[in-house]
Amino acid sequence: MKRLTLIIVILAFALSARAQIEFSTAGFFPLEGSPRTVESMNPAWRFHKGAAEGAHKVDYNDRGWEVVNLPDGLEILPAEASGNANYRGQAWYRKHFTLSKQKFEGKRLVLYFEAIMGKSKIWVNGELAGEHYGGFLPIPLDITNLVKLGEKNVIAVWADNADDPMYPPGKPQGVLDFCYFGGIYRDCWLIATPKTYITDANMMGKVAGGGLLVSYAGVSDEQATVNLSLNLTNETAKNESGTIEFELAKGVAKFVKFDLKKGENKTFSTSVVVNNPRLWSPDEPNLYDMKVVVKDARGKVIDGYRKKIGVRTFEFNIDKGFILNGKEYPRKLLGANRHQDFALVGNALSNNLHWRDVEKLKGAGMDIIRNAHYPQDPAFMDACDALGMFVIENTPGWQFWNAEPIFAQRVYDDIRQMVRRDRNNPSVIMWEPILNETWYPDDFAQNVHNIIKEEMPYAPNYTVSDSEARGSQHLDMFFSHPKTGNPNSAFKEEEVHKVMFTREFGDNVDDWNSHNSPSRVAVQWGEIPQIIQAQGYAKPSYPYTSIDALYRTERYHVGGTLWHSFDHQRGYHPDPFYGGIMTAFRRPKFSYYMFQSQALHREPMVFIANIMSPFSPEDVTVYSNCEQVRLYTQTGDTIRYYNRPKRDLLGGEGMPAPVIAFSKAFNVMNDKALTRARKHNQSFLLAEGYNDGKLVATHRVTPSRRPTQVKLLVDTLSAVPVADGGDLVVLVAQVTDDNGVVKRLNNFYIDFEVEGEATLVSDEAAVVPVLWGEAVTILRTTTTPGKVKVKASVYLEGDNKPKTAELQFETVTPLQSMIYDKAEEVVVGKTLINKRLSNSALTPSQREELERRLKEVERQQDEFGEKR
Repeated sequence: MKRLTLIIVILAFALSARAQIEFSTAGFFPLEGSPRTVESMNPAWRFHKGAAEGAHKVDYNDRGWEVVNLPDGLEILPAEASGNANYRGQAWYRKHFTLSKQKFEGKRLVLYFEAIMGKSKIWVNGELAGEHYGGFLPIPLDITNLVKLGEKNVIAVWADNADDPMYPPGKPQGVLDFCYFGGIYRDCWLIATPKTYITDANMMGKVAGGGLLVSYAGVSDEQATVNLSLNLTNETAKNESGTIEFELAKGVAKFVKFDLKKGENKTFSTSVVVNNPRLWSPDEPNLYDMKVVVKDARGKVIDGYRKKIGVRTFEFNIDKGFILNGKEYPRKLLGANRHQDFALVGNALSNNLHWRDVEKLKGAGMDIIRNAHYPQDPAFMDACDALGMFVIENTPGWQFWNAEPIFAQRVYDDIRQMVRRDRNNPSVIMWEPILNETWYPDDFAQNVHNIIKEEMPYAPNYTVSDSEARGSQHLDMFFSHPKTGNPNSAFKEEEVHKVMFTREFGDNVDDWNSHNSPSRVAVQWGEIPQIIQAQGYAKPSYPYTSIDALYRTERYHVGGTLWHSFDHQRGYHPDPFYGGIMTAFRRPKFSYYMFQSQALHREPMVFIANIMSPFSPEDVTVYSNCEQVRLYTQTGDTIRYYNRPKRDLLGGEGMPAPVIAFSKAFNVMNDKALTRARKHNQSFLLAEGYNDGKLVATHRVTPSRRPTQVKLLVDTLSAVPVADGGDLVVLVAQVTDDNGVVKRLNNFYIDFEVEGEATLVSDEAAVVPVLWGEAVTILRTTTTPGKVKVKASVYLEGDNKPKTAELQFETVTPLQSMIYDKAEEVVVGKTLINKRLSNSALTPSQREELERRLKEVERQQDEFGEKR
């Protein structure tokens, strides 16, 4: 018991000692000493699922509604929620709050929703403040004249995530290959500025204007020019003049004078030369914490914030491939696609979960993420910038076109807002403004290409499209499968005239209807399915786009992204997509370690894909990025060697580190003989990785014995749990033997109990099945920082029940203050799901129409080359 207490104390200290991650707020970071303030509006919203006549009115009685904290996704879902299990329809949110007259008198106030899913309307004190179509981009509203300082205020939000073909993605969710769920599922901020202020690009509606615009010229190791444009508005009753100060680093600053007449809006531009710049790259994601300060003629700060920028330049060259900061990139751009949904909570991830996703994908050795199929959370973009992950930025859309002019106009608006939000992110290297796998008109492709060039009138600003799509000739780059991956590739070598990239590879599906595939493997299916999945992604025995195929291309083909990084929910099929290298809770499969092994530039690693169970294969698979791997078999008297071939990582010679298979290196009867002789410690597999003859990595596997205990993990990585009422913390309970070896093959359930400043996300998250040796659940923090105690026990009666595990950690005070009525702070558990529509509710004609649409999905995926 003393040892357990010590472990708990150490864990609590480790979690509290780490620095809290700082995320952007409405596109900027707060600056100390600036009168601009930003506060979280996330806590304490009254919530109702369904219609509510008159709920926008101030005096509407919402006392019977439950209370939720943002981000909120309408419901807590099953761990597997595909096939349109989620609610689709109207929902209402109402927030009661009071603003200090002393603090906000004379300020301009902006209510900033990072996103609300579907159609939405927002009222402030009964007055309509705005409405929006689409669920992935910000909704900033000037509410200065709508709120009452020192008095009670109420915000009412109506949101509807039901099918609607009049805005993208537009396709009915029953035939959509992902779920977009619903609700106010991202953060909400209240920004207060003086009446002379830096504008917001998403509010201004100006082409290549509004807010701060950053670009670079003459970038090299010796010097770089940073071009800066800042847009200001003067809403005071008098003319305003003063100075704008851009401070990139200590001793690196530029001062610009400004003059603004009352009511005037103007942009001021300058350039800063940086000597010996710290350049941004995935291997060294250096960010400048740039201060932007606006001072009046007397030197008083009247507005200001910080922006984190990365100095870099890049080029896609048909002869040399991808060039970053003037140098040929040393490897193919290898990564994955990412849908933003998470088990149980749908799309309503906390900022720390977004950060953790990038950490995990970075840990897999990836360099690039395709934001399939929509702009993702600002916190995810912050993480890509800070951790070093390239991004392909997508506009919302999937296999759907509506000829009504309003649909195209809304797509164009989405693209402009997407660029205005993310144009300064150093991680973005490609813009995908087309609609994924969609037969749109030729002129649409030309229009969206032009919009990117208009909104980013400086290089680099590459656009990319499927090679098969109409109008693809108008865009800068092609998405295509490599000829080396499939003999039916869209291009022959002599036809290549643009740089190419494979947007989706690896998902080897039968007919796009049954969805049987060697790539789609639930983790609990065990070793052999996981090994087959990893082999298919690495180098299958048949012609197919894989890591090996991508590395056999010439330099004009710069890389590819796997479909998909995580298991995720789908609309048009009852099964979740099991093709992730991690589960929907982000727990790794064998494929995760196979991807790690391809990153020769990362930390040395070696991983044995064998658990030494009675059902484990005799051939032992090992993944490693080391030059040499030695395997000691379970008897300890046999050593096998493997030497990695040297290859050109820029193309033509195959994957960097082939999968290693040691033939007949495990035999369960040898383990039986050793255990009968009470020599359990002699039964093991040990892999050692060597570089330059030096031991640099090891992995030792032993068979799991009798399950005797539960082990608890807080899967936060570098993210410190924050007491903001909405941070989500992933808990992992492992069933192990006395030596801590996970008992992967067991059918227990784990009962989670939580005390202190966090709660389980729902009652359904309390008793969880063990899959592949682990039971995973999610906690939501309260708004009070403090201790959280967790207990996990096997849900089983009896004397031989494995020992219960306990741990303790602490949540920390958020960096932003929170605005909410303390009387509203009541956490009410949600019901599992609202089964609004089930298959049994469909009429025969509705079922027939659904099957027809599913056949259209199948045909369209074939047409866009997804069988390659």
